[in-house]
Amino acid sequence: IDDDMGQMDDGDGDEDEPWTMVQKSGNQFVVNDQPFYVNGFNTYWLMVFAVDASTRGKVTELFQQASGVGMTVCRTWAFNDGQWRALQKKPSVYDEDVFKALDFVVSEAKRFKIRLILSLTNNWNSYGGKPQYVKWGNEAGLNLTNDDDFFTHPTLKNYYKAHTVLNRVNTITNITYKDDPTIFAWELINEARCPSDPSGDTLQEWIEEMAYYVKTIDPKHLVEIGLEGFYGPSTPNKVPSNPNTYCQQVGTDFIRNHQALGVDFASVHIYADSW
Repeated sequence: IDDDMGQMDDGDGDEDEPWTMVQKSGNQFVVNDQPFYVNGFNTYWLMVFAVDASTRGKVTELFQQASGVGMTVCRTWAFNDGQWRALQKKPSVYDEDVFKALDFVVSEAKRFKIRLILSLTNNWNSYGGKPQYVKWGNEAGLNLTNDDDFFTHPTLKNYYKAHTVLNRVNTITNITYKDDPTIFAWELINEARCPSDPSGDTLQEWIEEMAYYVKTIDPKHLVEIGLEGFYGPSTPNKVPSNPNTYCQQVGTDFIRNHQALGVDFASVHIYADSW
């Protein structure tokens, strides 16, 4: 809530609401048993900007502007695998300065009453993602030949499971991430595709395994997958609604994927100009 000076208002109103987890009740998001509406935005770069003192203020500025126009949820990366300003330099080896930057992002979001969807890795090679996990596997002597081995090889699946964000204790708020109501949801992976298996079975098995695994560590938070939203083999009647025919070849199956135990809600990505 802004007062006339544009500062956070310490007065009455929403400030008195307890800051509790977003839950779901049927098809409704709820907080404190009241409906919660997502008015959201997507800003992947927050952690990297927060690492550097010269750009950290941009994070605060963004949340301040967003809260000022009634935004409630922000989606951002909780990963940066093996690349510039990497959070995860090698499997389970972290740069503490970058982790503290993520701590800052979470604490600022809370300060401005914005919830976060935190994505745990990328399908694409930006910020490391799936190709980086495969590279790590090859460096460990696995002799992998396809980026989709990320979804099937036990070692790579263990690398993913060991990514310790959920159990991180925030150095600013002293709250463990898995206990922090500032986090709206965990996103398993940004825009997963598995073109090596167009049937969708490979990706389905990975989603089922990882959604369940996240819930065993953190049963309190919502979980979503991070898919683009392409219909697949389980719903042939809906396939014509895809943006193009190639969408059927990438191993995703929107309806089936979201029926996996532990997946709480669906999201889609819309690139109106290119699709």
